[in-house]
Amino acid sequence: MGLKKRDWLFLALAAAVVALFIGISGEGTTTRVPRDEIHQEFYDLRAAGTKKIEVDALCEACHDGVQIPFPPDHPAKPGASPMRCLFCHKLENE
Repeated sequence: MGLKKRDWLFLALAAAVVALFIGISGEGTTTRVPRDEIHQEFYDLRAAGTKKIEVDALCEACHDGVQIPFPPDHPAKPGASPMRCLFCHKLENE
């Protein structure tokens, strides 16, 4: 029993879907949260089990668009509620 044309088409479609997922996955391109004295509190809170959204609230103290300006194409703007920094900017150990 050989494979029919529709079987080959299904296999080609499945391979294309898998190739697409592999192609769009990979390492993120956003900068990681530095592991330094300033950001150590974030690492400590996450290690203690604090949720990311609760840790995100601390970012705006410095990253308010004035003290540390955002790039023009940055998706979240200062004052956005809630700021979701750790959604894109991962900690070094994540």
